[in-house]
Amino acid sequence: MKRQQVMDTGERPYRCDVCNKIFSCKSSLKLHQSVHTGERPHRCNMCNKTFRVLQNLKAHQRLHRGECPYRCDVCNKIFSCKSSLKLHQSIRSGERPHRCNMCNKTFRVLQNLKAHQRLHTGERPYRCDVCDKTFVTKSQLKLHIHVHTGERPYQCDLCNKTFVRKSSLNIHQRVHTGERPYRCDVRNKTFSKIGILRAHEKLHTGVRPYRCDVCDKTFAYKSKLKVHQRVHTGDAGLIDGIVEFIIYTQF
Repeated sequence: MKRQQVMDTGERPYRCDVCNKIFSCKSSLKLHQSVHTGERPHRCNMCNKTFRVLQNLKAHQRLHRGECPYRCDVCNKIFSCKSSLKLHQSIRSGERPHRCNMCNKTFRVLQNLKAHQRLHTGERPYRCDVCDKTFVTKSQLKLHIHVHTGERPYQCDLCNKTFVRKSSLNIHQRVHTGERPYRCDVRNKTFSKIGILRAHEKLHTGVRPYRCDVCDKTFAYKSKLKVHQRVHTGDAGLIDGIVEFIIYTQF
């Protein structure tokens, strides 16, 4: 009852002594403090993976048991946790309900909004124990640690090439499968990477967001702006033609 009263009044009496973030209940503060301490007290008894939050462990354990109780009513895809289903549904609907109150940028996932807001506040709560470099998100820190360890944990089972990121492995595997999941709505042309699709779409929209600060010439692609700027610096050369060829053969 007392906790409900605190939430109703908006009072946030619990303060983190590391970053001064405040919370309405003690349990939220304790969970937040594990971000700074790295504590992950909940361990899977099947693979030893650890979690900060008990609910995340329970969702993870469903993967071992093959349980996927949450189903999308549009495409029938199944998920082990409700949050994954909700994220999937927001991707299908295009819904982005979480809005930054400083720049109005919107996000599908609340956690992504919180990470984005740190760009405004300058907060970088994740620190590398080796070199003391700090990061906005835990995932950025985990990727950075591979610089020190040299670890590339994701391996292609077809050609044995290794990657730091799982997403990079997924993209690479399309070289073998020929999968091109991203489609242009105008020409029906397909692409293996969403970034290439977005660059291609600029051909249809005429958007040229990259401007030379010397002569005001505009470009659809950042890479073409960089090549153009060599005209002003005196560094233009054979590479200009090579880059032009690469850009146009991609589309």
